Amino acid sequence: MSEYNVAVVGATGAVGQEILKVLAERRFPVKNIKLLATARSAGKEMVFRGETHVVEETRPESFDGVDIALFAGGAASKEFGPGAAEKGCVVIDNSSHFRLDPQVPLVVPEVNPEDVKLHRGIIANPNCSTIIMVVPLKPIKDAAGIRRVVVATYQAVSGAGKEAIDELTAQTKAVLAGEEYEPQVFPYRIAFNLIPHIDVFQEMDYTKEEWKMVKETRKILHDENLAVTATTVRVPVYRSHSEAVNIETEKKLTAAETKELLARFPGVVVLDDPAAKKYPMPFYCSDRDEVFVGRIREDNSVASGLNLWVVADQLRKGAATNAIQIAELVIEYGCLSGGGR
Repeated sequence: MSEYNVAVVGATGAVGQEILKVLAERRFPVKNIKLLATARSAGKEMVFRGETHVVEETRPESFDGVDIALFAGGAASKEFGPGAAEKGCVVIDNSSHFRLDPQVPLVVPEVNPEDVKLHRGIIANPNCSTIIMVVPLKPIKDAAGIRRVVVATYQAVSGAGKEAIDELTAQTKAVLAGEEYEPQVFPYRIAFNLIPHIDVFQEMDYTKEEWKMVKETRKILHDENLAVTATTVRVPVYRSHSEAVNIETEKKLTAAETKELLARFPGVVVLDDPAAKKYPMPFYCSDRDEVFVGRIREDNSVASGLNLWVVADQLRKGAATNAIQIAELVIEYGCLSGGGR
């Protein structure tokens, strides 16, 4: 079996650390690994598969001899991604920079794996909330068509990075102690609160996060006319995003038919037993790779509609695991620029 030289850019961040963890768990065929980050993080030591590695500052020459570069997101993607691809490295990027570029495939392996073959050196990993939603949408679309999707998200603070996790912890302690704690990461206190505002406001007073879900879903599902609307909300949960998804289908599906479709679909776990109070929740779904779906009901307000409650770990399936699944497809399809070394 061939092995590959892999670079992880942003290795010290929340997503970067998760990438290293998932690479090890999935026994990805790594020959040599480079851990890259900003100058501020260079020199730190991290352990991968029992060996200690020193983090290096990301530079253009960092990608010499690298087969696959997993970018954890951020400004480094724009600065170094195209140059890495020019060196023959396949770039799998978690940032939003390339997602809507028509020359860059936007891939969720359970949904549109064949798009990997279209890459020209860069493959984009979708927004975490989009990934979590499109996995259960795919079998429904294939079986019954979809007219419209209305989604409200309940997004964990870890989606905003380690600083956001620390802020929730510190604010919670402060509130319980009757003390003040000025927000640094979020515009308002997140402890014992929720904030219906993720990323910057854009056209029609939708946020960038909401537009990501609209535009990325259309690209992944190859349907530019699909009607999608989103409201994204930050909630005081450490890990795993939840979504209330309402779907209007072209052809009627019963709740029972939908459960059967979803239960057969790769990467989906149906957890839906109202009588036993069984349904997906963040604490249950954290540190798992599957997308959990429950509260599956027919929409009583339209002739052909469904309601789903969807939960998944956004650091894993919403970021690290999805990126590594893409890398596995690149190898499986033989579309690695430089081949194994």
